Amino acid sequence: METGGGGGGGGGSSGGDEATIVPDPSWTCGMPDGIPLPTRGELVFRATLQLGETHEVGTTQFGHRRLLDVTGGTLTGDRIQATVLTGGMDLELTLSNGSVELEQINILRASDGTLIYLRSCGVAPAGDEVVRIVPDFEVPNSSSLAWLNTGKFAGIRVVDAAAGTVQLDVYDIAEVAAGEPKIQLKDPEGVPNQSWECSTETGARGSSVFTESVTLGSSLSVGASKRGTRNIIPITGGTVTGGMLLSGLSGSVLPGGADYQLIGASTILDARYALSSNDGEVIVVRNCGPFGALVPVFETRADGPYAILNTKAYVSSDPGSSPGGVSLTFYERR
Repeated sequence: METGGGGGGGGGSSGGDEATIVPDPSWTCGMPDGIPLPTRGELVFRATLQLGETHEVGTTQFGHRRLLDVTGGTLTGDRIQATVLTGGMDLELTLSNGSVELEQINILRASDGTLIYLRSCGVAPAGDEVVRIVPDFEVPNSSSLAWLNTGKFAGIRVVDAAAGTVQLDVYDIAEVAAGEPKIQLKDPEGVPNQSWECSTETGARGSSVFTESVTLGSSLSVGASKRGTRNIIPITGGTVTGGMLLSGLSGSVLPGGADYQLIGASTILDARYALSSNDGEVIVVRNCGPFGALVPVFETRADGPYAILNTKAYVSSDPGSSPGGVSLTFYERR
């Protein structure tokens, strides 16, 4: 099996030692005191995710980024059975010290038709063969699966490159303490940290950067859950055209990801997807915030032609109407 941190070293412990892993404070996965060995808990389910393309983004401002496309899969357990919908994203970051930080976003459809929004956070020490994950579920409060909203879970994630799969084993760890011994992870000094939360920085529009025309699939509504009402609009493709700041950029919006909207007192957009330029670069995009205050964060190769996206600050227009979807323009922030 491939190491969980593609390039993070081989011959590791496969996550099987008894240590609690304490994440760096910038990426705690909701467990700042440490993630205990998941297998000490009770198995909830095993999921096998089918992989499509692997996009080697390269070394970005945060570390080495790899994006794995999830095209489907199955999930089985005593209390839950589900299928994994196409369009999921496995965002793997290998830091310069070899440790791994993972974010994974998937949509599940349970056997009774219930939609589940699953966003997992993970970490691994340098050289480890698996990533230890903390899954976070959003399920309708009225569903028979609502126990997923309130449980305490952890698991392991392993990539099998030869089989084209990712295996997730998730355990209920409500009765498991984060005890000794502990492995403390620490991010490299002088390197910006990726963020789990959306940026809230605001500013005026400067020069245009590029414009997208994004095609969208049919909306999927999780319904009222623990954070509000989650509405998911899959991203199926689109085109990219350069603006004043990056006039040479052109390419396509890769199918996959979505706008994971959260509707509460106001509507917060959270679009996660990637772009492919005609000259072979990949740009990871997160565009997030309320209408009128969308803030994008880009990630691309630090020594590539579009590295300015990593180092400057930007704002986004609100989505406008476009054939089959929406259009957006990004601007340098002033």
